[in-house]
Amino acid sequence: MEIIADGVHLPEPFLRLIHKVKGADKMILITDAMRAAGMPEGKSVLGSLRNGTEVIVEEGVAKLTDRSSFAGSVATADRLVRTMVNKGGVSLVEAVQMMTINPARLLGLDHKIGAIATGMEADIVLFDDNVVIHHSFVAGELRYSK
Repeated sequence: MEIIADGVHLPEPFLRLIHKVKGADKMILITDAMRAAGMPEGKSVLGSLRNGTEVIVEEGVAKLTDRSSFAGSVATADRLVRTMVNKGGVSLVEAVQMMTINPARLLGLDHKIGAIATGMEADIVLFDDNVVIHHSFVAGELRYSK
């Protein structure tokens, strides 16, 4: 089951219920993040910059300007992991599994991505106890350092 675990699309009780019913091995964390992901709250555009839809980002989600519905997520992968641990009641190991090996397995790519093992691609994210990213490596090369 794929879920947007930003704590807004699915509130805490649903996150806990889904985990109880499905289990960590059947859950995949996803985001429908738009260009405002990782940016401060405020106005943004969904779709083309020229003729896209103006949206407002507030309370951790993009909304139509009249606030009648969500327009998309601004959640990043680290936020999804953090939310599942802090609100979904899962262990850090389970949350990371939902973001890494579970989607790789679904895509049939678990032989080369989704885990740290010999022969796997060396894409690694290092974060602290609060799931704040400090370093990220792509193909074994440092690409981000806080």
